[in-house]
Amino acid sequence: MISFLLMFSRQGKLRLQKWYDASIQQQREKKKITRELISTILARKPKMCNFIEWKDMKIVYKRYASLYFCVAMSDDDNELIMLEIIHRYVELLDKYFGSVCELDIIFNFEKAYFMLDELILAGEMQETSKKNVLKAITAQDLLQEESEENRGALDELLM
Repeated sequence: MISFLLMFSRQGKLRLQKWYDASIQQQREKKKITRELISTILARKPKMCNFIEWKDMKIVYKRYASLYFCVAMSDDDNELIMLEIIHRYVELLDKYFGSVCELDIIFNFEKAYFMLDELILAGEMQETSKKNVLKAITAQDLLQEESEENRGALDELLM
């Protein structure tokens, strides 16, 4: 099971975080874990292994362009599957945003979270089909556009 997923830049700025483990509840503890992991991963050389045994978890990370994707999981999970989940998420982001970059995540973080929620639910892979995830995101976009149009029409009526 995935405990948490982090996305951060080469400078160590946290861009996205999703926590699935209910035992990690306090904000202070989350910040400490995040700070330690980011500094540990950024200090590693590019040719080093993407798997780290850290405390009682396994950490799998991968760098794509200027972003690092980091997944913490339990000891009994397969590291290669987690690497594949990271890759699947990056493929989804690429397909949706064109060629995804850090600015896409900063300005459209709600889309990135929605994609992650469609892909992973409660720390487990929910949907393996990229096509189904993208359909759900497209439906969400259409719904959002309709609600904005309705809000605009309502504002005109009230004025």
